[in-house]
Amino acid sequence: MKAVFAKLGNDFFSTIIFVVLYFSTGNVALATAVAIVGAIAQIVVVKWRGMKLDIMAYASLALVVVLGGATLLTNDPRFVLAKPSIGHFAVGAIMLRKDWMLRYLPPQVAAAIPHQVRVSGYLWAALMFVLGAGVVATALTGDIKVWTTYVMLIAPAAKVVAFAAQYAYFRLAMRGRMGTAASAPAAAPAE
Repeated sequence: MKAVFAKLGNDFFSTIIFVVLYFSTGNVALATAVAIVGAIAQIVVVKWRGMKLDIMAYASLALVVVLGGATLLTNDPRFVLAKPSIGHFAVGAIMLRKDWMLRYLPPQVAAAIPHQVRVSGYLWAALMFVLGAGVVATALTGDIKVWTTYVMLIAPAAKVVAFAAQYAYFRLAMRGRMGTAASAPAAAPAE
């Protein structure tokens, strides 16, 4: 669990910097500039430690610099606020791949209820697209408090609820599958 929170902290580092600075100073330009510097510093530190970065780390840095730069040039926070939507849309597109979820499940679940797993994968993709659209909609309001509430509370809560619902559904489907298998007549012994 600690590793999950560390990964989330790394992924949202520049966003967290932006939100904290904006709410403590009320200065969009300062919050954006420090978030850009923080994103660059994060990459430098990882490289300095000799760790390998994936393409998403570089893509995230590019988005922070480009959207942050647009925010600084226009003094309009909506550019930097739209950044998390791109992540949601990218993950949603990846989740459209057939059977992407199989690698995250125990083999017995994947074997017993493959159709439900496939449908669940597509539902996750749809959720990511909806959440991404919500980020864009809240960013367009220009109200950072509304955006922060959505990005930091509502979107993560929606994912937790979806995960819990999926877990409960898979458990019920597995029980039903095991109950059906247990009640099936045994094959006649070979003579």
